[in-house]
Amino acid sequence: MKIIKYKTKAIRQIKKIKDISVKEDIILCIRKLINYPEVDIRITRYKTTELLKFRVKNHRIFFTADLEIIEIQEVKKRNERTYK
Repeated sequence: MKIIKYKTKAIRQIKKIKDISVKEDIILCIRKLINYPEVDIRITRYKTTELLKFRVKNHRIFFTADLEIIEIQEVKKRNERTYK
């Protein structure tokens, strides 16, 4: 079982999401990461960085995974500026 930590930036980004059902889906998927890497979420590596990412509806969640700690870095809405 892993520990999930949130960066301050990620917390602010989650709070800004207006659609409550999307917000609940994001939080639910983040909680599933406790069992990482045995999760039913499609997780991919972000470019050449150490960041991992997954998709929830129209949002992308970027995180790092160490031995016992998963740190949520950012939660971004998918648009033309997401990956810059």
